[in-house]
Amino acid sequence: MFTSRYRQSGLTFVELILFILIVGIAVAAILRTLANTNNASADPLRRKQALLIAEALLEEVQLAAFTFCDPVDVTENPAAPANCATPEGVGQEPGNARPFDNINDYVPSLGVAHAAFNNAAGKLVDAAGNELGLSGYSATLTVRAESLNGITSTAAVATQEVLRLTVRVTHGAQAGDFIELDAYRTRYAPQVAQ
Repeated sequence: MFTSRYRQSGLTFVELILFILIVGIAVAAILRTLANTNNASADPLRRKQALLIAEALLEEVQLAAFTFCDPVDVTENPAAPANCATPEGVGQEPGNARPFDNINDYVPSLGVAHAAFNNAAGKLVDAAGNELGLSGYSATLTVRAESLNGITSTAAVATQEVLRLTVRVTHGAQAGDFIELDAYRTRYAPQVAQ
């Protein structure tokens, strides 16, 4: 038998290549994880901003009156729109601007999503007409007549007793990049400003 007096020291070329390959794969995986984390870190901020926008817009609509008569009408507590000198209808009245005086003024028709919060240039604006300065956000409002807990409501203005308000704020290019808030508004006084 032949035995070598010299012991091997260091790495062979094959071992060195395998070491570099394994370390390279590990570093690539760590860098990919860091890149994904960095790319996704803005998403929670955009979602939170979208939620704040949706809450503000929904509150604006909820603060509007929900009356049979236009809020400028002086008819004393009418029980139906037929008794009003100026009945309230769906759609904006001429000369009326945001914030509107009635919920129905925010949309031209019930049940259809409408960009009620945009200016003429299609930019998202606050109630005073100032652009929000946030790119990549858009908002729509849908108003539907719906029954709620035994209170019936239909699309006809005379029988609208409950409206469901849905504000949707989109904050990205992907299909799920939106926040949607719903609220119900009941007509609890026919003409009293609310």
